[in-house]
Amino acid sequence: MEFDALMLSRIQFAFTIAFHIIFPAFTIGLASWLAALEFNWLRTGNPLYRTLFRFWVKVFAVSFGLGVVSGIVMSYQFGTNWSRFSEFTGNVLGPVIAYEVITAFFLEAAFLGIMLFGWERVGDRLHFFATCMVALGTLISAFWILSANSWMQTPDGFAIENGKAVPVDWFKVVFNPSFPLRYAHMVMGCYLTTAFAVAGMSAWMLLRHPHDAPAAKLAGSRRSLSMALWFATIFVPIQIVIGDLHGLGVLKYQPTKLAAIEGNWDRMANMPLRLFAIPDEVAETNHYEIGIPKIGSWVLTHAFHGVVPGLKEVPRDERPPVWPVFFSFRIMVGIGFAMLGLGLWSLYLRWKGTLFSNRPFLTAAMIMTPSGFGAVLFGWFTAEIGRQPWVVYGHLRTVDAVSPIAPGAVTASLLTFIVVYAFVFGFGSYYLAKLLRRGPDPIEDIRGDDLDKKPKRPFSLPDEGLEGRSRHRAQPAE
Repeated sequence: MEFDALMLSRIQFAFTIAFHIIFPAFTIGLASWLAALEFNWLRTGNPLYRTLFRFWVKVFAVSFGLGVVSGIVMSYQFGTNWSRFSEFTGNVLGPVIAYEVITAFFLEAAFLGIMLFGWERVGDRLHFFATCMVALGTLISAFWILSANSWMQTPDGFAIENGKAVPVDWFKVVFNPSFPLRYAHMVMGCYLTTAFAVAGMSAWMLLRHPHDAPAAKLAGSRRSLSMALWFATIFVPIQIVIGDLHGLGVLKYQPTKLAAIEGNWDRMANMPLRLFAIPDEVAETNHYEIGIPKIGSWVLTHAFHGVVPGLKEVPRDERPPVWPVFFSFRIMVGIGFAMLGLGLWSLYLRWKGTLFSNRPFLTAAMIMTPSGFGAVLFGWFTAEIGRQPWVVYGHLRTVDAVSPIAPGAVTASLLTFIVVYAFVFGFGSYYLAKLLRRGPDPIEDIRGDDLDKKPKRPFSLPDEGLEGRSRHRAQPAE
């Protein structure tokens, strides 16, 4: 392997985007989680939800800041390392990225300060509105970023003039063929990332305290765990269905990528479902293959006799690296089914009444804390490596997109990024761990575990009068 400017630039971009993607994957879901907590506090007047909001909003603030810092670096690389890519796609992707800044970033910036620091300075409903706007801003941001990336996967609505892509139909550019399902798949992945992170962190907090600890000490962790697991149990199956539909789109628009995902060398019907294999790109075959006959065709085409394309149908220089695509996809799917298993286990424990006391389950939930991040990362590996050797599928090769830059310059910037990221993200991770170790503040006026017995009035506080309302506002921000 030759570490030229192209390879070093790819490593640098992969390094920075791998760090960056884990933070939006968390904060997109966490913003909606905060909106749900605040809505429940306004709906019930239960102080537990407000305390949980105050705890998780600190985690959101740190994660959001780290995501912004890591995202800024990537945008500069389009000019420094990938100038030919920028020259070819600038007329199409430039406005799309600008829309993300104008709509999403401004929306988040306008209301983020109110959400983080304004609860004692604005009314309850206005603060809830600000929280919802931040959550909406994260979804809009994901909309434009996924639209741009999906256009690189399935480009549409453009023409090539003087060697540059020029938009001719903005609707087709934005809503390109792969975008709707990729956007749904990514957003659902972000929500599940947050759900399992919240569930795992809550399980860890419960494991740190004995089962018979005061209810006020465990109330926040139990409620967070319960809410997160309800969401995961309901939406993991939906995510699996979305992923299946997305697979049909890959078969239609990126058949070579699908062939690499399945390690399929020859075009065939009745393809087996390959659970494991060692792809050999030189011999164009698989070693130690374990599969279920005919099931692969049914999964990929929804027909037992469906025909699946093979890698041998395209020249070697138009195939993606098979080994990383093949295994990253299976790791992602394996994580998804592990999530499904944990959700079903939680339903059984709810029925038995031991959800918060079953230590093997709490340990498993804690182990699954990073599962969503892993699924997102390996999903992106599958999508981005599977697109190779194209940076714009079928139109611009990666080798033609790199800047005319010296390998030494890329090496120096890569080493600098590694050092700076180690310091910044090391400190951020340490602070997050410190917040999580402390956990939510105890709620002294909660007795017992059934926290839903408090009066429920839509968007109103309990009947405490102005004095009680002032007492809630006087609580410290921690």
